[in-house]
This record gives sequence, C-alpha cells and structure tokens, in this order.
Amino acid sequence: MVTLNEYLFLSALLFSIGLTGVMVRSNVIVIFMCLELMLSAANLSLVAFSRFGALNGVPVYSAQVLVFFIVTVAAAEVAVGLAIIVAMYRARRSTDVGDMVTMKN
Repeated sequence: MVTLNEYLFLSALLFSIGLTGVMVRSNVIVIFMCLELMLSAANLSLVAFSRFGALNGVPVYSAQVLVFFIVTVAAAEVAVGLAIIVAMYRARRSTDVGDMVTMKN
C-alpha cells in the first residue's frame, strides 16, 4: 500500500525538478515544460490529500474537482503559451530567454 508520505515525496521531487529547470535552463520551451511539471506536482499532492483525507470513511472529492479545473485551465494555458512562443520565435529566430529581454520590435 502506498502511503501519503510517498505521494508527497514524489510531488515534492517533481516540483523541485521543475523549479530547477525553470531557474537553470534558458530555452523558453523547456521552461514552459518545467512550469507544467510544477503544476502537475501540485495536482498530485491535491489528489493525494483528497484520497487520504476521508471523513468517516467517505472520500472527499472536492480536491479532485479542483484538479479537473486546474487541468482545464492548464490546457488553455498551453495553447496560448505555445502560440506566444511561436510568435516570439518567428520575430527573433531564437528560443533563448536572453534574446527576449525586450518586447519591442
């Protein structure tokens, strides 16, 4: 049986990998993927707390409903974010963060 601590450890590990990727990498697409990894780690911890936080033997599904809405918003974020990244790549011919310090043409 997997315990709550193991889920939380995995969630913290995924979040730290994502945070390290955001801080260290300079490619916009990799940073974007690491942000999504951090969001998935938060979702994992929400589902773990929902699963192990039963009240009188009845599971609480409110956190799982919140995760559903977070995943829906994340899908919209991916569509808009990738569109912005493609537009910036077309304008600058680079996906390096250092090349995108200004927003003017």
